[in-house]
Amino acid sequence: MNLREYADRDMLAIDVANMLAGELETALLHHDTVSLAVPGGTTPGPIFDVLCAADLEWDRVHVLPTDERCVPLGNDRSNARLIAERLLVNRAAKARFLPLYEPADDPTDGLTVRGERITALRPLSVLMLGMGSDMHTASLFPGMPGLAAALDAHAPAVTIAQPETQPETRVTLTAPVLNGALSKHLVIFGPDKRAVLERAMTLPPEEAPIAAVLDGITVHWAE
Repeated sequence: MNLREYADRDMLAIDVANMLAGELETALLHHDTVSLAVPGGTTPGPIFDVLCAADLEWDRVHVLPTDERCVPLGNDRSNARLIAERLLVNRAAKARFLPLYEPADDPTDGLTVRGERITALRPLSVLMLGMGSDMHTASLFPGMPGLAAALDAHAPAVTIAQPETQPETRVTLTAPVLNGALSKHLVIFGPDKRAVLERAMTLPPEEAPIAAVLDGITVHWAE
């Protein structure tokens, strides 16, 4: 794990966006298409605002969420909505978006097909993650039903997550897909999150799911 500290969040957003763009550009030199998996929530928006203007061959980039809440696209809690409004604009509007959830009565509808699409992209080229104060990442929550299966090395690419602490059912990439990304970045803010990460480093993934993806990751931190 490599820790990078920043004087403020604005500097972090610019640096992380430039780093992601550089890694995508390098990957494009060696592959016809590349993949970028990103989180939702409040943390990545400013990074997206910078990254979307990067001078890349975005039409060769597959963008996907690390996880998704099973809510309509217009819902404020939709990760796809955040990505559409903050990342898939400007030059990045040419990127191909791969959703993890399509509105349906049953969240499992189409799960196999979406899993096959993700499997075809493995290993992911570039991954950015966030982390909750409970040490969850993507939608891998401590104590949730099915967590052990989602952490298993032979887990399918995507799975349904139904954490009891959250109001919605979710679809999430599993630990082997996340941990297998060629380049991994974790963005966290504030002393509390840093303390949570330090504690997670001492715990097994079953108690701290973020621990399942820390091998070789670059952590970006600002107050």
